[in-house]
Amino acid sequence: MIRSILRGVIALLLFCVMPQVFAQTIPKRVDNSDRADAPAASGSAVPANAAIQVSAPSQKSTQQTATDTGFWHHWFERVTKTQAQQPHWITPLATTTPRLEEEFRSDIAWQEANNGIYAENYSLSKGLELIPSEHVELILSVPPYIVHNQPNVADGFGDPSFLVKYRLLSANEEHGNYILTAFLAATLPTGQDHVGMLAATITPTIAAGKGWGNFDVQTTVGVSFPVSDTNIIGRSVIWNTSFQYRVVRKLWPELEVNSTFFLDGPHSGMKQTFLTPGLVVGRFHLWQRLGVTIGTGVQIAVTQFHTNNHSWILSLRFPF
Repeated sequence: MIRSILRGVIALLLFCVMPQVFAQTIPKRVDNSDRADAPAASGSAVPANAAIQVSAPSQKSTQQTATDTGFWHHWFERVTKTQAQQPHWITPLATTTPRLEEEFRSDIAWQEANNGIYAENYSLSKGLELIPSEHVELILSVPPYIVHNQPNVADGFGDPSFLVKYRLLSANEEHGNYILTAFLAATLPTGQDHVGMLAATITPTIAAGKGWGNFDVQTTVGVSFPVSDTNIIGRSVIWNTSFQYRVVRKLWPELEVNSTFFLDGPHSGMKQTFLTPGLVVGRFHLWQRLGVTIGTGVQIAVTQFHTNNHSWILSLRFPF
């Protein structure tokens, strides 16, 4: 167990070289240590008595202006504006935040099965999170690699997945401190035997959050539908809620309630709930727009039925 944890920590620390890769291509973001994802400052005031000179644009400047108004040129400007219009809480460990994020995230989980054997989940279906437009986020997950630590069970990659968020309502801390977002997630059955699902799944979800000072609540409710083999895979209602309180500016202790209600399939009528105490630390400025956030916690089964006893989680994020 200790050796596997150390191996996982080393794997996550390797991602620390990523800031050097992004540093030369990502424009600088002004860091605000009082917020988890502080927006960058842009623009400057023009004196009222300043003289304005007007001249006919050259062909070169006209071409440059056309380029500067393109979609890609204003990407980070759009991200900054989008995030300024929502609360600046931190993303919980297990609950998917209703906030729109732009970051690369990789988690590792050590999951204790009911027989006491630990399985290792590298990636935990996290990956690249992008904000392509003002109300939309796209998450492209890295397929998880699962090590079962059992001689008769094959290790391998799980299913790739993606998630689209559409932010319906939001207000930052100065204008109400709330958010409402719709999700649509999907998985593709390309994982290896004993690791991936038998069929693709679709999970529509509604997510909301509300903050009061340093305290916030974020919650999601969704229904997972397999596109086939429902009697084998089953449908389920997934309800996650996190309670966070910010202390000492960058420390975010939290308690999450992670529940699954099985509607049919092999666990029909069953429900399982995990309590997840954890701590998320950040955001710390690294280089220009890049930051780093680290979190850890443990999921503890509190219902009689549970598919595993508990899971230790280590999370590393690079917001940009």
